[in-house]
Amino acid sequence: MTTNDGVQVSVLGLGAMGSALAAALVRAGHETTVWNRSPGRADDLVAQGALAAATAGDAVRASRLVIACLLDHASVHEVLDPLAGDLAGRTLVNVTTTSPAQARELAAWAAEAGVAYLDGGIMAVPHMIGQPGSSILYSGSADAFAQYQPLLDRWGTSTYFGEDAGLASLYDLALLAGMYVMFAGFMHGAAMVASAGVPATKFAAMAAPWLTAMTGSFHGYATVIDGGDYTVEGQQSLEFSDLGDIQRASAELGVSTEVVDMVQRLIRRQIDAGHGKEGFARIIESIKHPG
Repeated sequence: MTTNDGVQVSVLGLGAMGSALAAALVRAGHETTVWNRSPGRADDLVAQGALAAATAGDAVRASRLVIACLLDHASVHEVLDPLAGDLAGRTLVNVTTTSPAQARELAAWAAEAGVAYLDGGIMAVPHMIGQPGSSILYSGSADAFAQYQPLLDRWGTSTYFGEDAGLASLYDLALLAGMYVMFAGFMHGAAMVASAGVPATKFAAMAAPWLTAMTGSFHGYATVIDGGDYTVEGQQSLEFSDLGDIQRASAELGVSTEVVDMVQRLIRRQIDAGHGKEGFARIIESIKHPG
């Protein structure tokens, strides 16, 4: 069965995320062909109504729209390089995690092969696909995005960043950087209170609203950063932001200080350069200009 838009789609790669993407398309009524290097991964999807392809080439030839959700950049080339001729005239949406440079390289490869290319960064975990809160970032061919956005919206909110194929990856990895550092900070705090027998779940109940409230500071920091003036009144100074107390307390508890050491180094670099009275946002200068 196909939807009224008649879009047939093939999904290459049936790991947890690829399977979730394919399942959402099947539920939406799209004729969905699936392929995975390891046998057996397609069985559940076939039971839901997907069509299994014996080879990647069969999957590519089955649809005008091809989704690649593979292990890494190298695996995309490994699977698709031999199929460049089959892909010609089709649209490739690559949601495999890549760097911005790798995304641009794939876009150039696709252009040479006569393939419309759209790069995607998935801001969701597999169980979120097709649910509220799922978001996917895209960049590359504007025509491809316009043509297939209704289908792409089956997975989550679609945001398009322009023709530069590397922009979706750039935003994706930048957002993930913020997430992982935040998670590491939470885990450092959980390790600290664990020394007093406090379970991580109890600490999480306090940390979640606190950190949520603190994200309200992002806009203010961003305004300062864009303005480039770290002396604006109302900012918490770098000297006041010194993390020495957290480092000492952590060390006394036998907790690794690696997480806070990283932030402290950024702070100290600016203080040592004579900027101690300026705002905490100035640590971005340590990040942008390392060494």
